[in-house]
Amino acid sequence: MSTAYEYLQTPLGMMRVSATEAGLTEAAFIERTEFMATEQTATGNAITSEAAKQLREYFAGERTGFDLPLAAEGTHFRQQVWQALLGIAYGETCSYRDIAQSINNPNAVRAVGTANGANPIAVIVPCHRVIGANGQLTGYAGGLERKEWLLQLESRR
Repeated sequence: MSTAYEYLQTPLGMMRVSATEAGLTEAAFIERTEFMATEQTATGNAITSEAAKQLREYFAGERTGFDLPLAAEGTHFRQQVWQALLGIAYGETCSYRDIAQSINNPNAVRAVGTANGANPIAVIVPCHRVIGANGQLTGYAGGLERKEWLLQLESRR
């Protein structure tokens, strides 16, 4: 299965969205140099175009949820965690412990954190909504500044 991808500029920097015919496989913040090296060869498809459209609407404050086919690859455990992330409502947060309990694996708090950090579909699969049990912001693959910005965007509605 070939992968299509395209780029979009967001208030938080450049993002790449990738998809196969099965669904979206990636939505990731990337460095400008990575974009410059590959933008000439970007070939999107209907899924990447729709993902870019929905992300633009989200960043403009016009969208609170996404309606896209998802096809991220990961272990069974990671898939469980990513599915649980989809259940966190816009503007809400929860802890890693909450996610571990929601997948009936309450002792897997650290593993949930690792799976959360490995989420390849940023923003759309809302790993930014997971915070520490003490209410503090914790790691985010896109950087804590981006996580804080996303949570502030969602708290305004």
